[in-house]
Parts: sequence; C-alpha cells; structure tokens
Amino acid sequence: MTPLILMAEDDPDIQLVARLALKRAGFRVEAVANGRLLLEQVQVERPDVILLDWMMPEMDGPEACARLKADPLTADIPVIFVTSKSQASEVQTGRAAGAAGHLLKPFDALKIGDDIRHILDRLGKPAGQA
Repeated sequence: MTPLILMAEDDPDIQLVARLALKRAGFRVEAVANGRLLLEQVQVERPDVILLDWMMPEMDGPEACARLKADPLTADIPVIFVTSKSQASEVQTGRAAGAAGHLLKPFDALKIGDDIRHILDRLGKPAGQA
C-alpha cells in the first residue's frame, strides 16, 4: 500500500511543489493549510507520516505537534517539520514537542522523498510500514 503523507503547509506554492515531489517519490499526499485543519484531517484518515510547517495561521506547527503527541490515538504518527526555522533552539523545540525530524526549506524536490524515508528508517518505521 502506498504510504500516506499528511502535510500542513499554508503556502500554496510550497504545497504544490511538495505534492508533486512526494507523489513522484511514491507517496500519497493530502495537504491542509494549518494545524487546526491537520488535527481534523488526521481523524478522517490516519497518515503514515505528517509533514508540518512551523509558522501557520490559526495553529502553528509546534502546537499541532504537541497536540498530536498528547493524544494516544495519534501519538505514534511520525511528525517531521519542514521549515525555514533552522536555529538549534527551534530544532530543540520541535524535538521537545515530539517531532521525529526536521527538514529545511527550501527543500530539494528531488531528494525530499529520500529524506523522509531516511528519517522513517532511523525510527524503525520504513515507508509503507510507518
């Protein structure tokens, strides 16, 4: 079965590029524009992995991640931040919220699928079994 990525990203251009790149890499992709919508969508269909922007309207990435990790039904879903936030304190904040990894924007569209697989492999959740 094709692994499902649920992505929360408020920039439609980044959503489009990520969707195309991830579909090409063999993932199914659903996208929403903010953390609140992500929390709603995760109840509709359980993703294998969540890609989460840091700064979004209504609910930012760190808050959405913390809420996912606090819910026993979603706590085990790997969350990867895809953001321009690269300072050590921000990476640490993401990890403290429960994130499995951190990818920097602008991401390499040709490598993002492999980058996600690498993070999932490190967690012992190969894509398709995540």
